[in-house]
Amino acid sequence: MSRTVYVNGDYLPEEEAKVSVFDRGFLMADGVYEVTSVLGGKLIDFAGHCKRLARSLAELDMTNPHSDDDWLAIHRELVARNGIDDGMVYLQVTRGNPGDRDFAFPPADLPPTVVLFTQAKPGLADNPMAQTGMRVISIPDIRWGRRDIKTVQLLYPSMGKMMAKKAGVDDSWFVEDGLVTEGTSNNAYIVKGNKIITRALSNDILHGITRAAVLRFAAEAQMEVEERSFTIDEAKTADEAFISSASAFVMPVVEIDGAAIGTGKVGHVVPRLREIYLDEMRKAAV
Repeated sequence: MSRTVYVNGDYLPEEEAKVSVFDRGFLMADGVYEVTSVLGGKLIDFAGHCKRLARSLAELDMTNPHSDDDWLAIHRELVARNGIDDGMVYLQVTRGNPGDRDFAFPPADLPPTVVLFTQAKPGLADNPMAQTGMRVISIPDIRWGRRDIKTVQLLYPSMGKMMAKKAGVDDSWFVEDGLVTEGTSNNAYIVKGNKIITRALSNDILHGITRAAVLRFAAEAQMEVEERSFTIDEAKTADEAFISSASAFVMPVVEIDGAAIGTGKVGHVVPRLREIYLDEMRKAAV
């Protein structure tokens, strides 16, 4: 059975969905996106994703085409039509189709292109990697300077994923000026004792929705949170390490550049954070 997708106000079979060759998302990567996880048929941290979407659009001088309530209705309709129990909803907004290619922005009243689709991921919260941990390598961060805007220009993160795959590991951590920025599609953390350390928010990293929730829950669990940069060498001497993202939630990292983190096995802090996060997010899901 074909998926139902959403394109500019219409729910269509995926094979009938079309976007113009002149769309600026295709020609210029001139667009933003969000990915919201679905657990038990409900949307996880949806309000956070709407808030970040609005911020990304504003940073690019793009108008938000829908209210939060409208976005919620569209997401719920797609989840229902596609029978998604566990999975994700991908949302993309581009500056639209000006009818030709030009570096200059088109008129502000040009209708944006809005696309959403679902991805079924049965057992999304039961990823076995949560039990074994991830292995990562470090690579230079050569992305543009506005990583806080969740744009669709994802070529270098894709290359980073492939570098990790070629090295026989699970992911890459970006390093700039000797300091870890983030993972290819996630925020990065280390744990020392009862302290969680992660890079402070700035234009250098994505303002992770899962990150915000994890740090809030950690503080509520009486864990110390320190928002500062750290090096790969410091990460290698940490007790534990982990990443967070909308689809991986909280995932332990047990090896960096071939060096074991702590015992080289999943520790105690990260699984507890993952458990708290999933429990709280399921309760608040819409």
